[in-house]
Amino acid sequence: MKEQKRTAAASVPAVEAAAVQQAAPVGANAASAAVAAKAATAKKGAGQETPADRRHGRAYFTASRIAKIALLSALAYVVTFLEFPVFPAVSFLKLDFANVFILLGGFMYGPVAAVVISAVKELLSLIDTQTIGVGEVANFLLTLSFVLVPTIVYRFKKGLPTVTLTLAAGCVLQIAASLVVNRYINFPLYEAFLPFSAAEAFAQWWWYIILFNLIKCAAVSLVTLLLYKRISWLLNKF
Repeated sequence: MKEQKRTAAASVPAVEAAAVQQAAPVGANAASAAVAAKAATAKKGAGQETPADRRHGRAYFTASRIAKIALLSALAYVVTFLEFPVFPAVSFLKLDFANVFILLGGFMYGPVAAVVISAVKELLSLIDTQTIGVGEVANFLLTLSFVLVPTIVYRFKKGLPTVTLTLAAGCVLQIAASLVVNRYINFPLYEAFLPFSAAEAFAQWWWYIILFNLIKCAAVSLVTLLLYKRISWLLNKF
């Protein structure tokens, strides 16, 4: 009888120890779940897409994200009024920093946002267009050739080296696209105002086009890298 009591008494600490061991993972899992929930809430508040959003197919265009995309679109449009020529010989090639805001939106909210911001900016530019929309279409194509690669890759791999390489790749694509767009869209459009044909204009000015787009891409990329952390921090506050 005494022996049975001793056995029962000895089993009590063992049961308690087992209960503690079982409770420990539960507590750890609860803590991990709380941390994950807090991170997801922070992302949601910042307008970023969470894994849960992707799994459940929630809307990409939330009210917060739409407001921020609209703000970046407006800024991209406004800075076009600050454009200036780089080479006096080809004063129609004017530099502006609208692509900075398009890139910022693409890095923060993905390539879809970059496309939307660029499209809205060109639609706003139709208000005072002098090209019947052809110039806006050309700008839209050139912008996409520059911003799509960096913003797509950034969704999967972040870091300054990756961003720098993809911006360089986007620059090469924009230079190539600018040669095609100017030869077959812009120069034929303005041929009536040129002293020579579109083909002759391209043959004379193609190297200006390359230099201009190289300078523009480098300037836009540098400003974007300098502003990204500050602008993303500011927008994520709202």
